[in-house]
Amino acid sequence: MKVLVIGGGAREHALCRSLSLDPEVTSLHCAPGNAGIAEVAELHPVDVLDGPAVAELAVSLRADLVVVGPEAPLVAGVADAVRARGVDCFGPSREAAELEGSKAFAKEVMASAGVPTARSYVCTTPEQIDTALDAFGAPYVVKDDGLAAGKGVVVTGDLATARAHALACDRVVIEEFLDGPEVSLFAVTDGETVVPLQPAQDFKRALDADEGPNTGGMGAYSPLPWADPELVAEVERTVLQPTVDELRRRGTPFAGLLYAGLAITSRGVRVIEFNARFGDPETQVVLARLTTPLAGLLRAAATGQLATFPELRWTDDAAVTVVIASYNYPDTPRTGDPITGLADIAANDPHAYVLHAGTRHDPEGRVLSAGGRVLSVTGTGPTLTDARDRAYRAVERVGLDGAHHRKDIAAEAAAGAGAAG
Repeated sequence: MKVLVIGGGAREHALCRSLSLDPEVTSLHCAPGNAGIAEVAELHPVDVLDGPAVAELAVSLRADLVVVGPEAPLVAGVADAVRARGVDCFGPSREAAELEGSKAFAKEVMASAGVPTARSYVCTTPEQIDTALDAFGAPYVVKDDGLAAGKGVVVTGDLATARAHALACDRVVIEEFLDGPEVSLFAVTDGETVVPLQPAQDFKRALDADEGPNTGGMGAYSPLPWADPELVAEVERTVLQPTVDELRRRGTPFAGLLYAGLAITSRGVRVIEFNARFGDPETQVVLARLTTPLAGLLRAAATGQLATFPELRWTDDAAVTVVIASYNYPDTPRTGDPITGLADIAANDPHAYVLHAGTRHDPEGRVLSAGGRVLSVTGTGPTLTDARDRAYRAVERVGLDGAHHRKDIAAEAAAGAGAAG
């Protein structure tokens, strides 16, 4: 099978790594990719938001399957353009991807499907904003209705901060605060059948102890030893399948990766948000534990064959990923700094590896930083303690001037103290 992955972050590196280990994959390509992905796939320059260009690349490569990684191309309809050229594509249509593209639309779908979520208001005027903030009180949860690369949400006890964020958005969703730990649960679906993956927990705040601003994610781990063993089955029954059924009923079936961001509240499971693609950095730890070959699973979803796909297989090992971010991330990150120590990691621990996010090669072949989140350093092991020890030992081998990372990823769960957040 020839596979083309669209995107250039750590999520796409994780996808390409898994696909490169799949014996069914005979040729692996990525566009545009990054310095790390170049080690396992052939890279191609492309504007990931240009559907016809992506489709033309897929046809020219004679790709059997295209996997669209990021949310922006999906919301732009890139998957539709690929399918229109007769190439199988893993990723929802533009209309179905509005589940992530518009938080207001997601709330509407959840209401119709009876999916449990936070009470909310959709606001477009200062008066509506003030009414909603007053109705819910602190802590305030304010979400930009559109795509914001994981940084459009403000959770704060300060009314002025909440109001300023809301006023800066064209359309905003203001909702009640949900107590309890958060869980990320992915499901592969062909628009009818839903196949949940293993849950993970990520860490959105920039600094230890969940301090600092929201980011795209500073680390993740899986499995969740503190979670109810019936959690996945419950979420499939009450959240994932009803949502997929509702979108099919509307004539916009969702085929691809449905990501449910969940809060395990004192009143039960509630949906915080939906995404229409693999999450980053959770993909890094979920795929580290999946032993079922990935290409066949994704193609079954793309071709409507999930109902007959064999049950997924998982390793019992744990996985922890720690994100190394550029100086000044998540504000205006500095780029162009050399990265050292990557070969040292590969040579010293077979249970730790680096997935590239914001990297590129310079003319001399050096790896340079090229974004805010630069690397996802991943460790695996029999326990969370083993996995995080390996990940953090590898992190210490990386040299990147001004970089920062959280030092508490999976710490509470590994210590048996329960969930963070």
